[in-house]
Amino acid sequence: MKTFRKYLYAMWFGVQMNLAYRVNFFARAIFGLIPIAAVIAMWKTIYAGQGQQSTVAGYSLSEMVTYYILICVLDMLIAVHDDDLQIAREIREGTINQFLVKPMDYMWFRLSMFTGGKIAYTTVALWPLLTFILLLKNNFQGPVSSQALALFVFSALLGACLQFFISYTVAMLAFWVLEVSTFIFIVFAFEFIASGRLFPLDLLPSPLLQILMWSPFPYELYLPLAIYSGKVTGFELVRGLLLQAAWVCIMAGLARLIMNLGIKRFSAYGG
Repeated sequence: MKTFRKYLYAMWFGVQMNLAYRVNFFARAIFGLIPIAAVIAMWKTIYAGQGQQSTVAGYSLSEMVTYYILICVLDMLIAVHDDDLQIAREIREGTINQFLVKPMDYMWFRLSMFTGGKIAYTTVALWPLLTFILLLKNNFQGPVSSQALALFVFSALLGACLQFFISYTVAMLAFWVLEVSTFIFIVFAFEFIASGRLFPLDLLPSPLLQILMWSPFPYELYLPLAIYSGKVTGFELVRGLLLQAAWVCIMAGLARLIMNLGIKRFSAYGG
């Protein structure tokens, strides 16, 4: 119980610390909606040219608009923003020492901080997002079923863990290199396309999609959204959730391994 309580305190500390930047969060939320609004406007133009009842890769206009709205929702709730840079800075500046000598696991501490940060960000960003959804309510569709909604939430939580552990693993490279921002940018570039953030992965050729589905990135955003819309059902749904959980475990294990190796190197050099 005491162990659990200290991570709750860390989460609450993350909430308080991030609320200090609520003006920045509010501005980020508003300006973050601008490119999504532009993309939705582009798709509306495409569908208008083909007829309102047409589909693209199995998506109707309402399904496509819903997809991008949910991208905004998931970005608010689960996306990693600055946590990897903060971790890398603590390693580079040596302030990670204060955590290594305490009876607290640094990785779970940072996960608690990440959770607190998302709570704070959601508290601020929720209002612009709700306004955005209301403006597009005529094209917004609910989940195909209550079961799909429950599995969507479950998959989104796994997606949050997956994003965190990927970012944490990249940040651990700061034990070996002075600047990790290049690595963070490379991973973000892969995530931006391969997670389904830029467009639904159904638009890709089937062979390429099948290859991507063996990587961790589609399980960050694409799988939860496919569950919500009913694009993935039955065996494919079970298979997708199992692969998503497997990738969470793999990335958590890899993050732990690289951290332990980095700490050994850090200690050997008198960090």
